[in-house]
Amino acid sequence: MPTTQFTVHTSLSPSDAMTLITDFGPERSKRWPNVDDAHFEVHEQGTDWAEVTEGNAMGWERERYSWDTSAGTVAIDTLESNLWGRGSGWRYALTPASGGTDVQVTLTRVPASLRGRLIGALIPVVGARTLGRQFQSVLRKAESR
Repeated sequence: MPTTQFTVHTSLSPSDAMTLITDFGPERSKRWPNVDDAHFEVHEQGTDWAEVTEGNAMGWERERYSWDTSAGTVAIDTLESNLWGRGSGWRYALTPASGGTDVQVTLTRVPASLRGRLIGALIPVVGARTLGRQFQSVLRKAESR
């Protein structure tokens, strides 16, 4: 089961970082590089959870987001995907830090297809560096607003 972990610092407050991660409005596909409009749908949403499909032509997931604002945590569990099986998901832990927030990200993948196994093999090797840079780009754009 491929896993990677990284931490990114942002000048956003923990509540602003939480809002960025859990905002499922029409701008989401413009903020997140691996989400396109054709593969984005909000199925249901509550005050501290959402069920959405996100992705792009290469890979998509139907996921359940659940978050605890007071604890600063977000869990994203894969429900269905063309690449990943159950047990896959993301975990975000937001910690107040000097001048903003440290966001610790953990990604776990359970491959469910040949393409998933091939991509999954790269996660421990380049996942932290590549995904960390992508996430940092998302945060920097949000900081500049």
